Amino acid sequence: MGVSVARIRVLVVDDHRIFAESLAAALAAEPDVDVSAAGSGPAALRCLERAAAEGRRYDVLLVDAELGILASGGTRTVPAPRGAPDGVPAGTSAAGPVDGISLVAGVRSGQPQIRSVVLAEKDDPRRAAMALQAGASGWVAKDCSLQRLLTVIRGVLRDETHLPAALLTGVLRELTAARKHRTESEQLVESLTPREREVLRCMVAGLGRKAVAERLFLSPHTVRTHMQNVLGKLGVHSTLAAVALARRAGVGPAALTGDVVERGGQLA
Repeated sequence: MGVSVARIRVLVVDDHRIFAESLAAALAAEPDVDVSAAGSGPAALRCLERAAAEGRRYDVLLVDAELGILASGGTRTVPAPRGAPDGVPAGTSAAGPVDGISLVAGVRSGQPQIRSVVLAEKDDPRRAAMALQAGASGWVAKDCSLQRLLTVIRGVLRDETHLPAALLTGVLRELTAARKHRTESEQLVESLTPREREVLRCMVAGLGRKAVAERLFLSPHTVRTHMQNVLGKLGVHSTLAAVALARRAGVGPAALTGDVVERGGQLA
């Protein structure tokens, strides 16, 4: 009677079809690996949701670092959760393109037992740091050997973090800078009054001056004054800059529910 081998379920996510299929075929030759491939973020999310519904969750996600990046150089992503680092939006909606790091963050939030490894064509300390902040357990060069990739796959399942040695210094520098910026941002947000923080949360939610006034039962003139005070205390000159700083500090958007409106109406 043969010995049962524990299977590792892997999902390869890459919009370069030949690469995705070739990698999936190579991994499938391993006796302990079951592998599937998806050609986009939304397709990956559908695979993950379907597998979860059928009780056969994936163990490891291999995600292209450049997934979903448009030819124009930009990306289209799903909304960021509270506390997500700048540039690392996350979500689990399958509507619209999802970039690689967004996918990592969304999967980390929705199915935290899955380990994600980012596959990159070049070393990029900033994006590697973003990937780790989003919840990735590894960053691996696409031209590495199959054995190296298998070592990483098995390692992350033991809660190891894998980075190329050449990236360590740069990634640590990026993470230290991000932590410093977050601390400074938190201190600035703490300087706001409770009412100003509520106004800031409304700004993060994308509400304009009139909508904030209606929400908090204030006059537009009063809201304008609060917004000016918020910008001044945060040391920025635009709503977009204020929102970016708020996100670094972990400030989430005001929930669009009636109980929050009522609570806002009680603030001085």
